[in-house]
Order: sequence, then structure tokens, then C-alpha cells
Amino acid sequence: MNAIYFDHAATTPVDPRVLEAMLPYFSERAGNASEIHAWGREAHEALERARAQVAAGLGAHEREIVFTSGGTESDNLAVVGLLQLEQPGHVVISAIEHPAVTAAAGFLERLGWEVSRVPVDRTGTVDLEALAAALRPDTRLVSLMLANNVVGTVQPVREAAALAREHGVVVHTDAVQAVGAVPIDVDELGVDLLSLSAHKIYGPKGIGALYVRRGVKVRPLIHGGGQERALRSGTENVAGAVGLGAAVELALRVLPETASHVSALRDRLTAGILSAVPDVELLGHPTRRLPGNVCVSVHFIEGESMVLRLDRVGIAVSSGSACASQSLEPSQVITSMGYDAVAAHGSLRLSLGRENTTAEVERFLEVFPAIVADLRAMSPLSATR
Repeated sequence: MNAIYFDHAATTPVDPRVLEAMLPYFSERAGNASEIHAWGREAHEALERARAQVAAGLGAHEREIVFTSGGTESDNLAVVGLLQLEQPGHVVISAIEHPAVTAAAGFLERLGWEVSRVPVDRTGTVDLEALAAALRPDTRLVSLMLANNVVGTVQPVREAAALAREHGVVVHTDAVQAVGAVPIDVDELGVDLLSLSAHKIYGPKGIGALYVRRGVKVRPLIHGGGQERALRSGTENVAGAVGLGAAVELALRVLPETASHVSALRDRLTAGILSAVPDVELLGHPTRRLPGNVCVSVHFIEGESMVLRLDRVGIAVSSGSACASQSLEPSQVITSMGYDAVAAHGSLRLSLGRENTTAEVERFLEVFPAIVADLRAMSPLSATR
């Protein structure tokens, strides 16, 4: 029996075409991009080609792309780098942001900043009226993720950005889950800062980027040799950047076909779960969600138990967010949507990728009802039904 991987929101395998593009920069083209000799110039040229590829995928200018180590660093560079040396004021984030944004905002609070956390509705969609009401004369930043990493809801970032820009407020979006899944144009969205990561789009781990609109002043978090226009010092990860550039270019090229394929699998998986298993609720927006995201709350049992049982039969899924999987706390995203801790603990996230098949979906639907029934038979929660 072949293993089935339904955890693409946590990470994706590196596409062979991406790996092929990267390999020379580990060996025969392994120059330091900051050096002026032939090896260094070759590495520098590869770095700038990758920068142009990432920019093209976002509708940005290549000089607006800063390479980082991944989404977490990009989020911190956006939130903390923008405000760390400013006179403390006010920041607005949503209640369902990734821990990289919420922790960065928490750091600003320790520096004296005030942070408002805008609520979301039952579908995980940010309340635009509450966001508009939260804006103040001293608001310096609004950070709203483009698509949620747990329930997959795609947020009204364009509308939120328009509200913020009316007040002259800088707008950041964490687009780590959205890049390669939905079309993105930074001008159409109206954002000033955008974070992305390679390993969510069939690229390597350890590389990401931050889009910084020209005219927006961000200060570095890492100090040293002044690489990346002095915004991110350190010897450049040329092979990683090449992988990110290749992954972005590939993802955009196959996006229409991939979105159609993956959303069809998502819809079949969702319908199959809801029809075959009683007392299950779909979490997130029913239509404005990522093509590959299925997140459900299975009543009376815990998500971790389902993950382990599915793993035994060769199916990899996630309970809540892999980014906080070591925590025993219920998902902040799901509780912020108005669900109690029991429903949050019973959540299961299945995230599909372009290599998944209808046969894999049918295999999941074949084994899942029996797993749920078995776990419910042992659960003390079932006795309270």
C-alpha cells in the first residue's frame, strides 16, 4: 500500500524540476554571491534571476523582493522591522494570524505598542466593520493573512487594505498559504508588505521572501555584511533562492490546472466525510477557501487520535496547525471563530496537493468512518451524547 500525503499546508515535497534548478548551486556553481570574481558573479546572477522570478509571481518589481530564511522571518521583518525603532503607537492584526505574526505583535507590545486583535465570524472571515472601527490616528500597521493556515478561509485583504490606506496605514499580509494557490498581484491587493515561503509551494525549506513596496522603510533584524540591500545580512542562500524562484514560476504556470484539480478533490473529500460520518462539521468558509483545504471538527474525539490512527494506515494529515503542533492548547484560530475547546481539539486538517489523486481520496473515505467509529466507542465524550 502506498502512503498518502494530505498535509501540504504543513510542507510540500520539493518538485523534481525545482531540485534540478538548485543542484548546480551546491557544487560547480557554489560561489559566494557577494564576491566579484567569476564564481561570485555567476552566483549573483542566479540570485537576481530568482529575485525577478519571485517578483513576477507577485506583480512586483525585483528590487522590492528581500530574501529571508522563510515565512516566520519574513513576518517578523515586516512587523518588527517596520516599527521596532518608532515611537510606540497602535497595530491592528486579526484574531487568527499565524504565530509568527501574533508573537511579533506580542514583542511590540513589550516595547510599549498597543495591539488590537480584530475578531472573525463563524467562517473564519475577518470582520471588516470591526477592522474599520479599530483604526486610529496612531495606527501604523494592519497585518491580515491572505489565507488561513488552519481552516483555509481566504480573507478580504483587498477590502481591508483599502480601509487602512484611507488612514495612511501600512498593510502587511502573510501570504505563505496563498502563494501558488490563488492568483496574487500586490497592486491589486493594495498591500505594502507580503510574506511568502518556498516549502509551501514545492520548494526547499529554509528560504522565503518579503515583498517591500518601494517607499516603505523597513529596518533590519539581522545585522552584518549588508546583503539584501542591508535589510537581511548574511551570506546569500543562492541555491535556496534559485529553488524559491523556480517554485514560484512553476506554481504560477500550473496554477489554473492545479486549482481545478485540487478543488475537485477537496469537494469530493468534503462531501464524502460529511455524508459518511455523523456529527462532523466543516470549518472555515464553505466557498471562499483554499483549493486544497478540508478542515473538519469531528465531535466526541480528539484530532491527535485521528492523526495517529490514520498514520497507521499510511495517511498523513494534521490536527490543527502544524506550526503549533507541540502545544496541547486548542487551536486559537478555531476558538476565535466561536467554537469551544472541545470542538477545536476535535479538528482535523487535510490539505491536498497537485500530486494527489481521486484514488487517494477514495482510500481515505474507505478507512475514515471506521476509525471515527472505533475512537468514539472508546471516548468518554461519546457517553455524554
